[in-house]
Amino acid sequence: MRVVIAGGHGKIALLLEEELAERGDSPVGIVRNPDHVGDVEATGAEAVVLDLEDTDVASLADVVKGADAVVFAAGGGPNSGAARKETVDRGAAVLLADAAEHAGVRRYVMVSAMGTENADPDSDDVFQVYLRAKQAADDDLRARDLDWTVVRPGRLVDETPTGRVQVGRLPRGEISRGDVAAVLAAALHEDATIGKTFDLLAGHQTVAAALAGL
Repeated sequence: MRVVIAGGHGKIALLLEEELAERGDSPVGIVRNPDHVGDVEATGAEAVVLDLEDTDVASLADVVKGADAVVFAAGGGPNSGAARKETVDRGAAVLLADAAEHAGVRRYVMVSAMGTENADPDSDDVFQVYLRAKQAADDDLRARDLDWTVVRPGRLVDETPTGRVQVGRLPRGEISRGDVAAVLAAALHEDATIGKTFDLLAGHQTVAAALAGL
């Protein structure tokens, strides 16, 4: 499976690329900074340099053409302002969906966040802007005729992955980035995740069992 990952140098994306390469898939990481190409290639993935904030549908469609799936794992970053939440967390996610449709790629897995539906609609707080941007991107994707999956991890930590998770509508909690990557990789191969939105936390089920039960 050829999988194009937007935000290819992110912490989750690098782990996902390594996971997919080990499975025998062909991951492709889109990066903005040419200095990040080596890190992506070190995972076993192909790297493509493209700025998602400074491109168009046709250019991005050329990158995803021939892929079996796309994954949106990009983000404005924890230190970015409200403007980049709109241009990356919402705008780039929508652009990737447009490009997937243009290129005939049906499978789209979105890395979202828990609690987006609870965002304050009137707040100028950057985190609230982020939540609204993620919710808008999720809503846009769910309205499309694509084979979509929206994965909503809890608080991300860098601890050693356990391979044990829980999915569904969940209370607040945390999960390792490695376990998120494992779930994303498995979801791409699990048809039971198509058309599903689910929260994701550390738990007691294997990844395969958790996703099969959706």
